[in-house]
Amino acid sequence: MRLAGKIALVSGGASGIGRAEAVLFAAEGAAVMIGDLQEPQASEVVDEIVSAGGRASFVKLDVRDAMAWEEAVSATESEFGPVTVLGNNAGTNFRVGWEEQTVEMWQTVLDVNLSGTYNGIRAAVPSMRKAGGGSIINIASSAALKQGGGGPAYATSKTAVVGLSRNAALAHAGDNIRVNALCPGHVDTPFIRGSQPHSENTWDTDIANPDNYARRMERQPLAIGRLQSGEDIAYGALFLASDESSTVTGATIAIDGGSTLL
Repeated sequence: MRLAGKIALVSGGASGIGRAEAVLFAAEGAAVMIGDLQEPQASEVVDEIVSAGGRASFVKLDVRDAMAWEEAVSATESEFGPVTVLGNNAGTNFRVGWEEQTVEMWQTVLDVNLSGTYNGIRAAVPSMRKAGGGSIINIASSAALKQGGGGPAYATSKTAVVGLSRNAALAHAGDNIRVNALCPGHVDTPFIRGSQPHSENTWDTDIANPDNYARRMERQPLAIGRLQSGEDIAYGALFLASDESSTVTGATIAIDGGSTLL
């Protein structure tokens, strides 16, 4: 029970890394509020956690909306108490290059990946101050550590998340609030499999290409016989959420199967 007594707000908790994070946090003793737009899927996660003896609830959350974040924090406080762990997981991408990317695509990715992360930090900090401190875990990407890897909007947004995390870590260190960034590599999630829609389901991409999994395997040198799972990343988040990492802040941690070595 490494998170006994912790209260976690997890964005993007209905699927992928966020879902794995929410389930693991609850199994380790945290009360978990899942914030997501996918209400049916999020409800399934809540049921899974509660059935296993954990505590969880759901709040509808569009991470692009600063007011929605404040309402999510308020709902968490009302149900469980002040937030002590924030998992900033919600993200999106359009797998296109410069020629295909539109201004609308660019703005959507930055609104979700970067502004959504900023909104979460901004809303959670006052609650964490009430609790005497906390841990904020932002999901960046191995694309932030490579030399220009990823689509233009995605690479830019995730690189900016690293910078934002470091800035927030310094700004809130005096509040005993730690802020760190995890950089996953190629993770086998519904988004990769093509079974999860983009925000507002506006554009099609090639992410559901049947050869996509094989291509990603070629870009992950660690010989584990599979792509990374959401659980692989969630265990890194668990460390950062727990008191085991009580002096870790402003860190950028790659959990990428060695993909940034290529």
